[in-house]
Amino acid sequence: MEKKIRVLVAKAGLDGHDRGAKVIAAALRDAGMEVIYTGLRQTPESIVEAALQEDVDVIGLSILSGAHMTLFPRILDLMKQQGIDDVLLTGGGIIPEKDKEELKKLGTGEIFTPGTPTPEIARYIKEWCAAHPRY
Repeated sequence: MEKKIRVLVAKAGLDGHDRGAKVIAAALRDAGMEVIYTGLRQTPESIVEAALQEDVDVIGLSILSGAHMTLFPRILDLMKQQGIDDVLLTGGGIIPEKDKEELKKLGTGEIFTPGTPTPEIARYIKEWCAAHPRY
C-alpha cells in the first residue's frame, strides 16, 4: 500500500478569508492526499508545530494579507530549527511575481496565484514528493 501524501493547509496571521484555502484543501483531498486544515489566524509557530505533530510532507500556506515576505521566511526558519526542512513549503494567494521569485530563492516551493487550476497544484505536490521522498 502506497503512503498517502499528508498536507497541512494553513492560514497565518490576521488574514480572515479562507475560501481559497478550503477549495485547495478539498481539491488535494479529492486528488488522494490526506489534508489537515489549521483554520484561521495561525501563528508561524503553531503552523510548524502542527506540521511536526501531524508528520506532514507538505505545508501549504494561503496568504491574502500581503504579509507573505514575513510569514514564509519565518516559517522556513522555524522548519529548519525543528529539523523539518525536508518538508515542502508551498502556498499561494495575492503575491506579486517579483516576490514569488524571491521566496523561491529563500527555499519555498512553487507559489500559486488565484486562477491556478487545482489539478496543477495537486500535480506539482505529487511530483515534488516523488522527487523528494522523506522515508
